[in-house]
Amino acid sequence: SEIVRLVVEATNTKAPIARVADILSSYFVPSILLIAILTFIGYLLFKFPISIAMTAFVNVLVIACPCALGLATPLAIVISEGWCAKKGILVKTSEILENAHKVDTIVFDKTGTLTYGNLKIAKLLNYSDFTDKEVLQKVCALEKKSTHPIAKAFTSLVEEKKLKIEPVSQFKNLPGIGIWGSIHKKEIYVGNSKLFKKLQMENKHKEEEEKLSRLGNSIVYVIEDCKLLALIGVKDVIKKEAEKTIKELKQLGKEIIMLTGDNEQTAKIIANEIGIEKVIANVMPKEKTKIIKNLMQEGKKVMMVGDGINDAPSLASANIGVSVNNKTDIAADSADVIFMQDDLGKMKDLIDRSHKTIKNIKQNLFWAFFYNVCMIPLAIGFFKPLGLSINPMFSALAMTMSSLTVVFNALRLRK
Repeated sequence: SEIVRLVVEATNTKAPIARVADILSSYFVPSILLIAILTFIGYLLFKFPISIAMTAFVNVLVIACPCALGLATPLAIVISEGWCAKKGILVKTSEILENAHKVDTIVFDKTGTLTYGNLKIAKLLNYSDFTDKEVLQKVCALEKKSTHPIAKAFTSLVEEKKLKIEPVSQFKNLPGIGIWGSIHKKEIYVGNSKLFKKLQMENKHKEEEEKLSRLGNSIVYVIEDCKLLALIGVKDVIKKEAEKTIKELKQLGKEIIMLTGDNEQTAKIIANEIGIEKVIANVMPKEKTKIIKNLMQEGKKVMMVGDGINDAPSLASANIGVSVNNKTDIAADSADVIFMQDDLGKMKDLIDRSHKTIKNIKQNLFWAFFYNVCMIPLAIGFFKPLGLSINPMFSALAMTMSSLTVVFNALRLRK
């Protein structure tokens, strides 16, 4: 029902190009009425019988076709939005469908967007007196309350290793850093290297962090009461369609940027594998929004692609926000486009569909105008000296054919 509601709302919105057609129609209809009246008066002035003057008057009114102009845009938009919905691409407004192909810069989040977010623990370096299992129990207790994709790497271990989960009395998300919670009155932090700066601690394990990063691991530190317990390397898997999608978008002339809160070394390893040259790493959620706005201030039309709570502000700030995962409500609410299946391949479908829709609308508008430019002079009687004239019955048929031309052209978008 939510999908149906979104599609109905989208079809009830007007694309900017539809407003142009409305403005043209608002001038077109009074102009036709005026031309019809002037034609009638002209025939009478030239001493034609009133029956011939009336026939010419009716011809002009019947043959002129604001219907084709009115159908040109909404029909193409509705058909394309229906096509997108069938493909699992929910476009919230007609304006987004019109403008998607105009985007020149596409910014991707990394975890959960370019990668599956199905992270696995690759390495655990334990610096504490606790056993590895006890360290993981503390981490899992906190991560169970987190919505970040990294949490999945730990929560999947609870049943697998039969870990005992202690109750967390307090919990807090630290955007761009990690999470914090209290277990048995002990403060536990789980997150990236920014924790050291926040807690004013010295990081004595940068060398181990760099080694793990070089192997493509995301880094997770575990700190209890300002004492480092462990360093954990978590590995993600790149989505199978990511490389192909990036290649296709580049062929369309789009600039591709990876924007992530992960460390630069890990981000660049992922980026190199899928063909992204520009990487902006170690970015806090607030900074993501700022970077998006800076790109827009440079005159770029920016599409942001993400999936999580941290991406919501930047999805809302971009010209077009795309959520590739409808499981995170706030990301889906902030986005202009929602992919119902977690499939990056739909990026090309969206841009291609936008381009085809606008092309189709322009064709419809051209044929509507071309028809009127050709047929109105015939209806007035300009070609009578050449033996060409038309009666109202055939004028009505010609007007119907004009509308049908637009309808059949728009229906091609169903394929």
